[in-house]
Amino acid sequence: MIPAAFLPDPLPREPLSLAADWLAEATRRAEQPNPNAMVLATVGDGGAPSARVVLCKEIVAAPGYVCFYTNYRSRKGQELATHPRAALVMHWDHLHRQVRIEGRVVAAPAAESDAYFASRPWQRRIGAWASAQSEPVASRAALLSAVAETAARFHAPVPGPEDDPEPAGLAIPRPPHWGGYHLWASAVELWVEGESRIHDRVRWERRLEPAGTAFDAGAWRATRLQP
Repeated sequence: MIPAAFLPDPLPREPLSLAADWLAEATRRAEQPNPNAMVLATVGDGGAPSARVVLCKEIVAAPGYVCFYTNYRSRKGQELATHPRAALVMHWDHLHRQVRIEGRVVAAPAAESDAYFASRPWQRRIGAWASAQSEPVASRAALLSAVAETAARFHAPVPGPEDDPEPAGLAIPRPPHWGGYHLWASAVELWVEGESRIHDRVRWERRLEPAGTAFDAGAWRATRLQP
């Protein structure tokens, strides 16, 4: 059943607070696995696009960016280093809602990446060191061997289920090739499903000017779009 609640009128001055509320509701209701999953699209050499699913760790409505984490040497990391723009989509079937965001990408501050990495299960911290993400690997056995060697390097057991308790005194620092990104939104589109495919769509746009490792952002301008 499609809900009757559409985007508010008058429209919010900025869209990311509402997007964050939608993400929080999807997380709270827990009606689908990984409610923070999002498709992230980047651009490679020659303008060829590529897309994959990553996890949104936070929508920061003010000043207006989305945070995610990955291996900086992965394909997406290399593409972002060359073409630091990206687009993302979050879709919740059970809520009949979708968020699209486009913008410019910068690396998150090192302290922020350190703090998040330290909060991850110890098994994932070992995995971040063991995996040369996006690079070829000879076999599954070779990958598992690299994981075991990395565990031994940090004097840890070979990772098993993530509910295994963390060994006492285990210290695994963040790899220099792993960390966060901030996707600063220059355009946001919010979509609510409607009966008979008469959906509700609004696109917000704003100007971004580089300011050190962040951006100075202009005011949002909203436009309703036909479905």
